[in-house]
Amino acid sequence: MKLISLNPVVDQDACNGCVVCSSVCPTLAITLVDRKAVVKEEDCRGCGACDQRCPVYAISMRKLDAPYTVGVAVGDVPYEKIEALCLKANLNPQQLVCYCTATRAEEVAAAILKGATSPEELSRQTGIRTGCKVECIEPALRLLQAAGITPQRPAGWQWYGLTPTVWNIPQEIKAKYGSRGFYFEEDIELFKQVAAAKPAPSSAKKAIGDPERSDA
Repeated sequence: MKLISLNPVVDQDACNGCVVCSSVCPTLAITLVDRKAVVKEEDCRGCGACDQRCPVYAISMRKLDAPYTVGVAVGDVPYEKIEALCLKANLNPQQLVCYCTATRAEEVAAAILKGATSPEELSRQTGIRTGCKVECIEPALRLLQAAGITPQRPAGWQWYGLTPTVWNIPQEIKAKYGSRGFYFEEDIELFKQVAAAKPAPSSAKKAIGDPERSDA
């Protein structure tokens, strides 16, 4: 779960309507009205991308009087469905898929199984992609793809496409380089084992939303 403690404030006099802020917002919380940036506060997750990139310094971040958390209760969804979706995406359910917000694959999978259909919805619900905003689009897209969902890319620079991984190396590349010290099939088998690995009972954490969760 992510604690939201900041939100952006737009200096309407300084704003020149350049759309940089709306183009970088991972939750699509900023729109332009009469050529001025307007923040939809309920969709903002306080990442600061708009503040960091505004070329005329028209945006600043302020502390919220009442910080709040966002997160999806994994316990609301049958865990076998979460495991199946994560495995299809070649991710372990317990795997951290956003280090900045400590969001795990299981939470993103739960959000998708509960109806999220885009990276922006996943960001608003789980906090994924609202830290450094560099890597986390990849697992979000992989999990959506595994669920049979192809989201529409928004206008702007919020996300890039899927990057090549060991899972989708063409067969001709494997054949060409397999004898030169590359172990494609062995790597794939190892990663399959990692994705399917179960936590040891003594160290396993209960699902988010479980009232008996020891680290709640």
